[in-house]
Amino acid sequence: MRKPVRVLIVDDSALIRQLLTTLLSADPEIEVVGTADDPFVARERIKALNPDVITLDVEMPHMDGITFLRKIMTLRPMPVIMISTLTQAGADITLEALEIGAVDFIAKPSADAAHALAALARELQAKVKAAARTKIATRAAMAPAPIRKSSRSVRPNGKIVAIGASTGGVEALKVVLMNLPADCPPIVITQHMPPRFTAAFAQRLNRECPMTVTEAADRDVIEPGHVYIAPGSHHLQVVRAGTEYRCALDDGAPVSGHRPSVDVLFRSMARVVGRNAIGVILTGMGKDGADGMLDMRKAGAATIGQDEASSLIYGMPHVAFERGGVMRQCSLNQVADAILDAYEGKFDSQAAHRVAQAV
Repeated sequence: MRKPVRVLIVDDSALIRQLLTTLLSADPEIEVVGTADDPFVARERIKALNPDVITLDVEMPHMDGITFLRKIMTLRPMPVIMISTLTQAGADITLEALEIGAVDFIAKPSADAAHALAALARELQAKVKAAARTKIATRAAMAPAPIRKSSRSVRPNGKIVAIGASTGGVEALKVVLMNLPADCPPIVITQHMPPRFTAAFAQRLNRECPMTVTEAADRDVIEPGHVYIAPGSHHLQVVRAGTEYRCALDDGAPVSGHRPSVDVLFRSMARVVGRNAIGVILTGMGKDGADGMLDMRKAGAATIGQDEASSLIYGMPHVAFERGGVMRQCSLNQVADAILDAYEGKFDSQAAHRVAQAV
C-alpha cells in the first residue's frame, strides 16, 4: 500500500481546523499530521513534520495567506491548496494564489452546511491526493512566462475553438491566450470554477491578454478576437442562430460531475459546429471532456491535448487521449501554435477524416 498523504492544516479558525481534520481523516489514504493557527506556527511545523500537502487559509492574522504562500514557494516549494471564501475578494485573492503557485483551491466550509459535507469531503480528499502527485519542483519549467506572439494574423473563416480545463487551468489558459494574437479565432472556454470566480478570472485575463475576454452571457454572439468563459454556475453550449453562433447557458444538473462541464461544451461543438470546430483539452483532474472530445473528433473537428510533461495534473487530457479523442498532443507552450495550425487548415484533413471514420 502507498503511504498516506501527510497534510498540515493552516487556519486561524479552530472550528475549520477541526472540520477539515475530520473530513480528511475519513480517507485512509490521507493522514493529518498537524494543524497551525497562524503562519508563524505553520512555519515551524512544516520544518518539524515535513508534510506532503498544506491546506492554507486565504485570510489569517499576523501574516495573510498570500504573503505566506510567497514565502513557501520561494523557500520550500510544496503543494498548497487554498481554502477560500466564496466572495469577490476571496476570488481575486485565490486567483493570485494560483498564479503564485498554489495547486488548487476549495471553498471554505461552513458549520451550517452539513447537507453538503459529504460532497465537500470527496472534493477535498480528491484534491489533496491530486496535489500530492503534482510536480511542484519543476512547475516553473513546465509553464515559463508567456510571451505575446503577434506575427500570425488570423482571418475569420467560420471556425470556433473550444477549450476545457480544470486543476492547473488558470495558469495554463493564460499561457495559451497570451500566445495568441489579438485577432484570435473565436474561443469558448469551460474552466471548472465556482460562481464569482469565473467573473474575476475573465476580468483578470481581459486585463492581461491581447484579446477581449468576458464571462459568457446567454445569447452572446461568438465573434473573432473574443474569448467567452462559462460562468461557474452554468453549463456553456454553442448554438446556431441563423448565420451566427451564440453562447447558450443553462443551470441543469452537473454532467461528468461538474457544472460547468467540458463534456457539455464539447458535445455542443460536435453537434452544431462539426468540422469547423477545434477542441483543446488542458490540465485537469478526472475525465470531464474526454467523451465530448471524442464526439468532436468523430464529427471531423481538429482536436488538441496538452501533454503529460507540461500538465500540472495529467488527468483530463490523458483520458481524452486514451479514448481516442486527441489528434495531436503538444506541450503547453505549443498549444497556441497548434490552434492556429488547425484554424488555418494545416492539420492533415485526410488523415483526420480516416481517424474520424475509424473511431
